[in-house]
Amino acid sequence: MQRCFLNFVITSAIVGCALTAAAETHPFNVHDMVAMDRIGDHQPSPDGSMVAFVVTTMDLEANRGGRNLWLAATDGSVVRQLTTHGSSDVSPRWADARMLYFLSTRSGSSQVWRMAVDGGEAEQVTEVPLDIEAFKIGPGGKALYLGLKVFADCEDPVPCTVERLEIEAARKTTGMVFDQVFVRHWDFWKDGRRNHVFRLALGEDGLPSGQPVDLMSGVDGDCPTIPWGGGEDWTVSPDDATVVYTAKVVGGSEEAWSTDYDLWVVPTDGSSPATKLTEANRAWDASPVFSPDGTKLAYLAMTRAGYEADRFRVLIMDWPGGEPRVLTEAWDRSPRAIVWSPDGAWLYASADNIGNHSIFRIDPSNGAVQALLTRHTNSGPRPLADGRLLFARDKLTSPVELFVRPADGGDPIQITDLNGDRLAAVDFGSYTQFSFAGAHGDEVFGYFIEPVDRDPGKNYPLAFLIHGGPQGSFDDHFHYRWNPQIYAGHGYAVVMIDFHGSTGYGQAFTDAINGDWGGAPFEDLMKGLDDVLRRHSWIDPDRVAAAGASFGGYMINWIQGKTDRFAALVCHDGNLDETMAYFNTEELWFPEWEHGGTPWANPEGYAKHSPVRLVGNWKTPELVIHGALDYRVVDTQGLATFNALQRRGVPSQLLYYPDENHWVLKPLNSIQWHEVVLDWMDRWTQPAGSEE
Repeated sequence: MQRCFLNFVITSAIVGCALTAAAETHPFNVHDMVAMDRIGDHQPSPDGSMVAFVVTTMDLEANRGGRNLWLAATDGSVVRQLTTHGSSDVSPRWADARMLYFLSTRSGSSQVWRMAVDGGEAEQVTEVPLDIEAFKIGPGGKALYLGLKVFADCEDPVPCTVERLEIEAARKTTGMVFDQVFVRHWDFWKDGRRNHVFRLALGEDGLPSGQPVDLMSGVDGDCPTIPWGGGEDWTVSPDDATVVYTAKVVGGSEEAWSTDYDLWVVPTDGSSPATKLTEANRAWDASPVFSPDGTKLAYLAMTRAGYEADRFRVLIMDWPGGEPRVLTEAWDRSPRAIVWSPDGAWLYASADNIGNHSIFRIDPSNGAVQALLTRHTNSGPRPLADGRLLFARDKLTSPVELFVRPADGGDPIQITDLNGDRLAAVDFGSYTQFSFAGAHGDEVFGYFIEPVDRDPGKNYPLAFLIHGGPQGSFDDHFHYRWNPQIYAGHGYAVVMIDFHGSTGYGQAFTDAINGDWGGAPFEDLMKGLDDVLRRHSWIDPDRVAAAGASFGGYMINWIQGKTDRFAALVCHDGNLDETMAYFNTEELWFPEWEHGGTPWANPEGYAKHSPVRLVGNWKTPELVIHGALDYRVVDTQGLATFNALQRRGVPSQLLYYPDENHWVLKPLNSIQWHEVVLDWMDRWTQPAGSEE
């Protein structure tokens, strides 16, 4: 079996090492991961015969991802690339069976373009003097609904926003003045603009016939929501008369500590301002979607104000004027989006589910839930008119490809195979899901991955990966930042534990971490590690390295003060001092819920599980990684961690990115990240006397 050893010098020839002759394979590595085509935003044609989707490929020379549109027949007979322009082409939306509208930067800004799927050149549709953040085609093709970032206090927001931005760009001074938080959010500084939904009328030719009309005029809130919202944040009624959108409009600085997103309803002609639809619920309301006949509105809602990890229930109401009723109170899972079947007979949703991400079908008449696809990560259900179900699937040994579940419920049919040749050239570690008795005697789940080509006669080191969130999951998923198969390909066994606080095991299990960050989760991790070492005697207990990011990074610093059982630690974007982290971060609702109030009202809630209290115990070699643009876990936490390690005399290293946020997104930085992390882990997990 051929090995392909790769240095940090990046050339197309090196990346191409993963694509050698079919008979030659090598252990999966970061270069293979970066080379994979990434499928997203799959949209079926109105008749269900075709699907348009976005493919992202990493351009190492430009150090960024390039995105183009592709098409596939839903019977799997055809897969082809539609656009090849050097700009970014995203968000394909069908106007009819032959015409696609999409967002492209090929004109120099993000605008709507269109293109016939049977050939021809792309044509620019909009020339709005602002970037279009997201869009939808209205019913009957009468209008485009655009997400634009504007100054909400402008009477005529588009030209007013352009003028203000020009004045700001010409300003000689650099100081910024703020009257309230948010000052910055995720990885950008706030400048007073808001995301608003606009309606742009289209003529018979499918081109604009007027100017965009702000349907959120004067609203001091965002739709699409910040920082990751999109078209799922609003819905247009089938008669094109009404828009329902979600936005948090609370006034003043309360935005930073409130999770009171509401649904708002507004006529599409802009004749009257929006009215609040969910006044009674002080928690999160999201993802509205009209039924195909317009007689019902379904949406998601939480029940506990201030808690971003509460369970989303599915609600439904007769439209217009009906009272909302909860459909899924008995279903202990939390979907993030819902979609109607074309005939309005079913709702479809996906949710974390016992270490997998599953697709479910919900009866809108009685809330009965049926699991359709349970293994691996299944997402983006798109029901087709003939009863089939289009969806995306990935797993620990494969990136996303598109599948179709037959109408009779048979085995899914894979309709794309963009990464088949790349996957054939690599070897993955075999993996299994396991469970053990964790904190409180609860069953806790995890995944175990063997090293690639494990030699039964040898002992191996272990990479112990800890997920973030903390309300998240290390499930059966092909991850592009924390891919465990990279460690398996490098010669490590790998363990990932879904500790108390993880999603997909019921809301009580998720809630268990509130106020107990260093308690049950730490106990689960240690018991899970003990269980793995007991089951696999070929793993050397003295050669275990732990790594984590975000909450996982916090947990690394907590572990540093609680135990010396690890040979090495890796902390990416993790907190050291929970009290100061509150004052550093932007979304204040998160620490207020997790630690039981503000630091001045409940100081012990922040202090009791704060790693800074245990710095006097630190002794394990630790690599610290942080990004300067991380405004969620601010970089001073990483610098403080490194200072503490250095002052304690603990072997340590700092990897700092001035151009990355909470994640490492640039492909060359991702490669460097993995090189540095693996080098650090290797340094401390080699057997005594090893020359490797």
